[in-house]
Amino acid sequence: MNLKISGYYGKELAIAFDYNTAVVAAVRTVPCSRWHPETHLWTLPDTQATLDQLLDNLWTTHLFDVSTCPAGIQKNEITTSAENRSGTQKLNMIKYRALLETKHYSAQTIATYSRWLIQFSQRFTQIPADKLSQKEINLFLSELAVKRNVSASTQNQALAALLFYFRYVRGDDPTKLDSVIRAKKPVRIPVVFSRNEAFAVLNNLDGTKQLIASLLYGTGMRLNECLTLRIQDIDFGNNEITIRNGKGAKDRRTMLPQALRKKLQQHMIKVRQIHEADLAAGWGKVLLPGALDKKYPRASADFRWQWVFPQKNRWKNQATGMEGRYHIDASLIERAVQKAIQQAGIYKNACCHTFRHSFATHLIENGYDIRTVQELLGHSDVKTTMIYTHVLNKGPAGVKSPLDRM
Repeated sequence: MNLKISGYYGKELAIAFDYNTAVVAAVRTVPCSRWHPETHLWTLPDTQATLDQLLDNLWTTHLFDVSTCPAGIQKNEITTSAENRSGTQKLNMIKYRALLETKHYSAQTIATYSRWLIQFSQRFTQIPADKLSQKEINLFLSELAVKRNVSASTQNQALAALLFYFRYVRGDDPTKLDSVIRAKKPVRIPVVFSRNEAFAVLNNLDGTKQLIASLLYGTGMRLNECLTLRIQDIDFGNNEITIRNGKGAKDRRTMLPQALRKKLQQHMIKVRQIHEADLAAGWGKVLLPGALDKKYPRASADFRWQWVFPQKNRWKNQATGMEGRYHIDASLIERAVQKAIQQAGIYKNACCHTFRHSFATHLIENGYDIRTVQELLGHSDVKTTMIYTHVLNKGPAGVKSPLDRM
């Protein structure tokens, strides 16, 4: 695995590498990271804190171990504090990541959990890895809430990462966590577009970006679920869309909006033309989930497995010379939607996920059963879906102010 870090216009760092989902997740999760599709580079602020975070993230992928991977990052180019960690800690991290992968955690979750484990071990460098205990867990989590002022969800994420380590790597089962100072969990209501606002945002988009945003609003999919759709997931005969490996590694079905049926069919004709051109050029293969590429060697070139929303340009593996096409990057859609929201004159704290909130809210407004909405959204517990029932109670909007009666 080759990766190059260099200066970029004096104030930023440019990151270039052969495409790899784990490395993309490691770079993307560094604060202020940006993807530049025109130059095929990621950029980061040129600060020591950013560089340290990037190196820690890259180390957790285990693709750049200089002792075992000469083709990785060279010692004279870049060094990391990870090289000085004990052999026990490295072995534990390898086992930790392997177990996460075995349990089919996503690449981004694996990278996030690994960072928490690294922060935890760095906080207690004076204590041998095999001596870390529940006492240190309590102290670390309390410090997150008190000193770093993290949100409740962030603290719970760190706890989940540490519990996985202690239970499955160490073989312990910490249960006495009563002394942890919990971050206060705020009660939030979802940001929701009105119908007019949703249509205004969609009208400020065009082409593929408009189609993707329309699917988010019309089906309740999460952005990543929409971008990872494959051709075979669209069932025009039954007017259904199958969402594979959604949050919690769950599959589900949702409706195919009739208003998008023709647009999707026309879009998929273009996707087929792109795929046939790639095949004619000697490429046209796509990454398959799990080990399917080994079980079905020819499936990666099958049109059924191609992305519904492929990226504009093929990526190229500099080491092997292979070229392929991945799905559109989420950041492109996020930026386009933010721009469309501004152009529509909407000042809510809205984003792509607001379409999902709006989908659920508007269905309940239309009288659909809460269980139906729960199933369409893929929620395990109906309590999660119940947050959208705020529309049944008009709240302040349904009360006439005394001032209006004067």
